[in-house]
Amino acid sequence: MIRKFFKTILVLLLISIAYTIVCRWIMPPITITQLGSLFAGNGLRRDYVSWDEISSNAKLAAIAGEDQLFPEHGGFDWSAIEKSLDTRHKNRIRGAAASTISQQTAKNVFLWQGEGIMKYVRKAPEFFYTKMIEWFWGKKRILCVYLNTIEMGKGVYGIEAASQKYFHHSAKYLTRKEAAMIIACLPNPKVFTVLPESRFVRWKSNWILRQMNNIQSDTDIRKIIN
Repeated sequence: MIRKFFKTILVLLLISIAYTIVCRWIMPPITITQLGSLFAGNGLRRDYVSWDEISSNAKLAAIAGEDQLFPEHGGFDWSAIEKSLDTRHKNRIRGAAASTISQQTAKNVFLWQGEGIMKYVRKAPEFFYTKMIEWFWGKKRILCVYLNTIEMGKGVYGIEAASQKYFHHSAKYLTRKEAAMIIACLPNPKVFTVLPESRFVRWKSNWILRQMNNIQSDTDIRKIIN
């Protein structure tokens, strides 16, 4: 019985590794979060696009708003995690407290959303998948998949669908302001609406624009977004 259990675990692990490697070249057909959106009646508006079809403004806005250490870390921002465990350092500016773009991508593609007990159940596989995509995908691929799969409005997934819905043109032509507005909704895209522009999105998009100006000349960031 125990032998069968460990054999099953090994098979599932190998399947997970194989699927992760395959997603280095193809976008995930569907994610648990996207299925949840369908079952909840929110619909699924999604249109995957390639790296070259995404404006560099969107790439820069994502790094500026969500994870400015993205070029440097190996998947985890340990200093931010430490601060997130200390209630004295709670900061609403981060898109998802202590979660890097790599972690969010791993969660969006391979795992599930949710707080409470499910959040803690998710931690071990989130660590596994985060390290896997860092090893096998590289930064550009992680950012590309992130921008294609993250929820950017109720039932709206990915930068292309968001750009078409809010601004009626392709993600390739997003301006700095438009990109900042979309990224600003990420802490809770069902609540913080891009259009009509919520108070939070207005405030945070302006903050993101300032951060974009601050980091745009960084050599490591330029290597990723270009």
